Amino acid sequence: MNKLSNFGYSKVTPKEKTKLVQKVFSDVALNYDLMNDVMSFGAHRLWKKIFIDLVNPSKEDNIIDVGSGSGDLVLEIQKKCISTKIDVVDLNKKMLEEGKKRIKKGNIKFYLQNAENLTFESNTYDKYLISFCLRNITNIDQSLREAFRILKPGGKYYCIEFSKPTSIPLSKIYSYYKSNIIPFFGEIFSSNKEAYNYLNESIDIFPNQEILKSKIENVGFKSVNYTNLFDGIVSIHTGFKY
Repeated sequence: MNKLSNFGYSKVTPKEKTKLVQKVFSDVALNYDLMNDVMSFGAHRLWKKIFIDLVNPSKEDNIIDVGSGSGDLVLEIQKKCISTKIDVVDLNKKMLEEGKKRIKKGNIKFYLQNAENLTFESNTYDKYLISFCLRNITNIDQSLREAFRILKPGGKYYCIEFSKPTSIPLSKIYSYYKSNIIPFFGEIFSSNKEAYNYLNESIDIFPNQEILKSKIENVGFKSVNYTNLFDGIVSIHTGFKY
């Protein structure tokens, strides 16, 4: 019998979770960028800029952007270095199509693939990027193993994801905002309250900073660290493959 996975607060089979998550993103693809701006009051743009500043892309880098969505990270990388080679990966066809509409130049290739089972050769990439996608993956540990496999020795893993605020007052405010305001915005701006209920629930059940750090270490990454943004509402995790 398959081990059950969390789809938000609900328990479903891993296969069901993958299908349900993909339906969520297919349903919101057209309004995805607008909703990111609305829900974060534009802060997601600052978070991604900080993230790419940390990645520090160069023309020599071979980068993979997993769960690329509408391609925000690629566009941010291209502001720094237009010639960086980037393989863009997403499991959702509609999100990948949105990315193709926005990314019109550069050394970019697009792939419809699952982060848990990538077809790329081992020891291929200098840097692996994943942005606000890890919590949507059915088997996080397997995706981490795949990230480790495809990185070159000396390569670096970068993950930015929603996490847990470190202060109790902010945690209470944030919890109310996630469970009440975000679904309301989803109803108003995309007529899809259910999708944004899932967003709230997926953040709630996602491993905190220390647990995710341990998961990254457990697959073989070294010098694993994390940096909290906005008191831990968002966290950037990094690790090296030696």
